[in-house]
Amino acid sequence: MIGIIDCGGANLQSIKSSLDSLNIDSITSNDWSILQDCNGYIIPGVGAAKNVMDTLHIKSLVKRIKTINKPVLGICIGMQILYDYSEEDDQKCLSIIKGKVKKFNDSGLAVPQMGWNKVNFNKDHNFLDGYYYFANSYYADPSEYTLGKSNYGVQISSFIKKDNFYGVQFHPEKSSKQGKKFLKFFLDQL
Repeated sequence: MIGIIDCGGANLQSIKSSLDSLNIDSITSNDWSILQDCNGYIIPGVGAAKNVMDTLHIKSLVKRIKTINKPVLGICIGMQILYDYSEEDDQKCLSIIKGKVKKFNDSGLAVPQMGWNKVNFNKDHNFLDGYYYFANSYYADPSEYTLGKSNYGVQISSFIKKDNFYGVQFHPEKSSKQGKKFLKFFLDQL
């Protein structure tokens, strides 16, 4: 059973539908008593860092998430809040991964990045190389935790991992067959 942590974002149903298509049971909630026995978790991502963090604080989920010892996948804003800080709304985040999330500068590219972009994974994960769907105005620089990168005027972290925490800047639930391939990879970690 996968717990989809409801942070007030708009893509909960599309994530549930993607898991359903893979015959994976899931439950969506922001109540830890309902989520605590799940085998893994997804922190979905459509929204703003402040709104997501406010919801997590109100629902007393910040400490719970930080101490989860099962696989956790943050998607888009769900990945961004794994960092220390986001420039979006000058927001302190979960501090699971050192670093900050920055706004794309004026490189002549449209912001937000909306559409398909190539992700190049490191050699241990290059079987996942391909095009994924992105919808983001903010990004994290590559670091020691970066296992996949993309270019959108600058190199960005598209896939990160620290311990049992995984994060993707792209939306696997909107990335067709390639997204399902990535979700299967994550589910294999359970």
